This record gives sequence, structure tokens and C-alpha cells, in this order.
Amino acid sequence: MITKFIKRILRRDPMVKHTQANNTGAPKRIPKKAHRIDPHLLSKNAVKVTHTLQQAGYEAFIVGGAVRDLALGISPKDFDVATNATPDQVQRLFRKARLIGRRFQIVHVTFFGKGHPEIIEVSTFRALLDNAGDHVAESGRILRDNVWGSQGEDAARRDFTINAMYYDPSSETVLDYHGGMADMQKKTLRMIGDPAKRYREDPVRMLRAVRFAAKTGFELDGATRAPIAKLGKLLNDVPSARLFDEILKLLMSGYSWAAIQGLKDAGLHHGLLPLLDHILDTGADSKGANDFVKLALANTDERIQSGKSVSAGFLFATLLWPDLLKNWKANSAKGMANIPALHDAMDDTIATQSSGMTIQRRFESDMREIWSMQPRFERRVGRYPYRLIESPRFRAGYDFMLLRCATGELNPAIGQWWTDFIATDVTGQDELMASVKNESGNSPSPAKRRRRRKPKAAVPPESAAS
Repeated sequence: MITKFIKRILRRDPMVKHTQANNTGAPKRIPKKAHRIDPHLLSKNAVKVTHTLQQAGYEAFIVGGAVRDLALGISPKDFDVATNATPDQVQRLFRKARLIGRRFQIVHVTFFGKGHPEIIEVSTFRALLDNAGDHVAESGRILRDNVWGSQGEDAARRDFTINAMYYDPSSETVLDYHGGMADMQKKTLRMIGDPAKRYREDPVRMLRAVRFAAKTGFELDGATRAPIAKLGKLLNDVPSARLFDEILKLLMSGYSWAAIQGLKDAGLHHGLLPLLDHILDTGADSKGANDFVKLALANTDERIQSGKSVSAGFLFATLLWPDLLKNWKANSAKGMANIPALHDAMDDTIATQSSGMTIQRRFESDMREIWSMQPRFERRVGRYPYRLIESPRFRAGYDFMLLRCATGELNPAIGQWWTDFIATDVTGQDELMASVKNESGNSPSPAKRRRRRKPKAAVPPESAAS
């Protein structure tokens, strides 16, 4: 009894501002026989979080994209939980929990198992901010968002109707405030409230609209689509790191080419990724670039849909390659030596891209290493091949080279030679080396034989993203 009394006292935190609940309407309660969510698709850890919060006297629901995916019969990759407990109150209930963010404070509850750690993101119901003073900028963009409210307000604050449903695992009931289930049945993506106002609150919602439409195959509601082209410039005010994260989610959605086409249709491609202007160009001069990028994105989508890992560094290296190749050729035409011309082209390409969305340095390093390897694949003489296969990023560079061969940019025989070289033993490697003609037309002298560990078996091009 004493424990329950203390928990009830702790439910109200005097240090946190709460608002009076506005009249946002009662939700439609959808029972299991109607929503048909399969409990086996639920994360046990997400259920544990909701159960722990409910046992402590709080409301707690699985929310957002996880409910959308569950209703579609898809196993969600991530699970979010919404509750009326404040972040501090949530943190007290879990041993492995930490507060994240300032503008939008949430709690990450981490669970460790046999595989990778699972993070359940727990957020407190947010209030409507129509009269929130310094919480909203003149443009309408939300600056700070730690004003707690009711579940109804929280639902009204969410972006799309299909993302504003709350699922209670204990009762197996879905609470639907804005007709999300009906929109799912109509395959419609509809913004809650006035779309223009909602985009001004958070311009990233325009990118999310395109990503969700590509992922689900749903059509954007006319009113939801209409303001996007006009308000696209608001993305310039979004912090670069957040913009990068959202673009990365779009490219790694498993439906990246459809999403890029969606950006073009919505009028959002200009300035975000300067490379997209070239990729989406339908002119004859852009055909080679389009083929290369489409193949790279198709391989990335296939890996993601198969549940395999993807390297962001490799992905951006492929997306920027057409621009880099153009700059490299231009430098060579000016009389620059091959390798300096390449490195100068790298600097120019990355600098141009940074005028729109800055790519994080850790990925930039991977990109430069992959690009730097490309001329070395054509030097199959002396010790060069043996040194190249010992490079830490050889596999990524090799897969990148295979993409170039697949689109006809590089002689496919070179790709086959390297595939054979990394799959064979020392004797086979020496025979392959002897088969290569050097620049003078003579067979090169075999490199001095040394003991080497046999590399792992070759992998197909789609492993490039791993």
C-alpha cells in the first residue's frame, strides 16, 4: 500500500509544466478482431516497458510507426512507447534508461540480449503549442517541445493519421483518434490538421511524407501534398545533422529509388542533395550516371528488405560517384596527373554537396577510401594486387568496382579477374598475375612469393552496403 501511495505521489512532477487537456475528441476503440494485430510480431521488450509503466500507475501504449506496421502485418524494426509519465518518472522505473535530447526530451530504455541491444524509445504525451510563446519560432517551427499534455493532444500533435494510433498490448486494443485505420484501408497518407501549418512546425515532415509514401505505397492526400513544393525552402532552416539523419532514413527505407522519385514529384530534390539534380535528369548525357545509381540503390533496397546491414558510407560514395567522375575527368583534361586529379575531384565533390546537406565526417572518410581504391584495381602488376587486398576497406572498394563493371563504366574482365584473384589460392593468384600484360605489352615478372592468408570467398555486388 505504501509503495503504491508513493508511486501515485511521484506521478506529478512539480518541476515540469503540464497543460490542461484540450477537447480533442474521444478515440475510436478498435478491438483485436478488427485490427488483427499479431501479438507474435510485438517486441517483448516493448511489451515489458508498457507493462512496467502500467503497473506503476501510468498510461502506456505502443505508438506511431510500430502500430502502423503491425496493422499492415509487418514486423516493426523499432518500437516507440508513449506515456503520461514524465521523462524523469520513466527513468526511475528502469535500470538501463537515459534521458535523450533537449528540444524534445525522451527516454531510451536499453535491453541487452543474445543479439544486438534493443532500445525502446519512451516519450511523454505532448501538449498542443498554439499558445506556447517562446516554444515556437516566427516561421512556425517548434523550437522546444517539453510541454506535457493529454493523450488526445499528443495524438493531434503527431504528423500523419496512420502514425497517430496507440496500441495497448495488455487489452490488445488500438485507440485511433484521427481515422488512421480507415486511411490505411484506403491506402491514403493524410496529415493531421492543417498541412501547411504542420510543415512549418517541423519542415522535416515533408521528407517523412515522401518516405512513408514510398515505403507503404500509399498515395499522398491532395491537401497533404499541395503545400510541399511551396514550403520546401523551409528545409534550409533545419539543422544539418537532423536533415542528414532524415535523408539517410529515406535512402535506407528499402524503397530508396521510389523515395527519390517522390522527392522529385514533390519538388523537394533541388538543394537537398545536389547529386539528385543529375540523377533525376532524363537527358542522354545522364544515362550512365542514372544506371550506376539505380543499380546501387536497387542493391541497397534488396539488402534492407532482406534484413541485411547497409553501409551509409558506401551508399553516399555511389550517389556522389557520377559527380566525382565528371570532376575527375575535367581535372585530367586540364593536364593534372591521374591520382592528384582524383583527390582534387573528391574535395570539389564533397564541398559542392556540403552546400546542401553535410555528410558526417565518419562517412566521408569511408567514401574517400572507397574512391581512392578505384584506380588501383586497374594496376594488376607487381605487388599492387597483394597490397590492395590487405586494405581494411578492400571489400567495399571491390564491390564498388563491380558496380562500375556492371554498368559498363569499367571493363567487366577486370571485375572477373579480381573475383577470381580473391577466391583462389597462392598458385592461382600467381597464374592470374602472369596472365596480365603490362603497359609495354610484356608479361610482368611474378611478384616475389610470400606466405599469405587466403582471403575470404568473394561476395556478390549487393554486399557492398555491408
